[in-house]
Amino acid sequence: MTSNYNPFVHRLANFTVWWTVLLFVAGALVTSNDAALSVPDWPKSFGTWFPSLRQLAGGAFFEHSHRVIAGVLGVLILALAVVIWVKDERRWLRWFGAVAVAGVVVQAVLGGEVVRQLLHYWLPVMHACSVQIIFAAVLAIAVFTSKWWMTERPQLADSGSPSIHTVAAFNAEMIFLQVVLGAGFRHQELPIWPHIVGAFVVMASVVWTAIALRKRFGNSPELTRARMLLHSIFGIQFLLGFAAYWSRLATIHAEQPMPVMVWLTVVHTVVGALLFAFSVFVVLICYRIVPRGRVLEATAPHQVTV
Repeated sequence: MTSNYNPFVHRLANFTVWWTVLLFVAGALVTSNDAALSVPDWPKSFGTWFPSLRQLAGGAFFEHSHRVIAGVLGVLILALAVVIWVKDERRWLRWFGAVAVAGVVVQAVLGGEVVRQLLHYWLPVMHACSVQIIFAAVLAIAVFTSKWWMTERPQLADSGSPSIHTVAAFNAEMIFLQVVLGAGFRHQELPIWPHIVGAFVVMASVVWTAIALRKRFGNSPELTRARMLLHSIFGIQFLLGFAAYWSRLATIHAEQPMPVMVWLTVVHTVVGALLFAFSVFVVLICYRIVPRGRVLEATAPHQVTV
């Protein structure tokens, strides 16, 4: 299965993943600094593609930087889709890359409507959440183009119920719902309490997923590392959530966003995106090395590890 492995495609996918993380940082800086609508037009900034530094004073710098980084991400995903179409023989992956490009187009349109509609109609929340889906898609492409994915691996038998695929997918869904609630609070569409309740729901989901992984696949190095990282990222995110909310309360009377609030919120937002992406990564690992139902029955005995 390693015949399709192309180091260049995989490295480009990895670079696109990290560039998406940079976009999360830029977007969180816009929201945390109250810089939305600092640039009043779209897609240009102040009527030009290359505004002067004088025009980019204050919040306009964060808003324009966010647009530039998002534009580069669109080019990267388009280039990645083209390279996959040319270099990779898997038809389903080619179409997956094309869908990722379509997602970028939708994300760009949403970004433009956020400006045109002056932050109304939940558009900022939809814009913030759609980029999470794009992030998950780009991460999946990085996994699908890796040598690990394309190398034959021992298959693990899952005797638990519900299946580990169901458990991992449910965990990813709960984390994405928490992302939606967090975006709703940041953009002042929701109060804080649904997001706080959601944090404890995600805690239960992560613990359930980790226990299932430990009990059923304690001898699998991949799933053991995944379980430990899932726990660690969630623990960091949980603490960051309280710290970010405390910083908001402590600086609520400040005339402008204070650095402690800005950076705690930015880090909390970015780690939340990483947590969701990693939950999707756990789902992919489970589907790669744990056959489902009839697939398991058709697998040769020497390929199955109990």
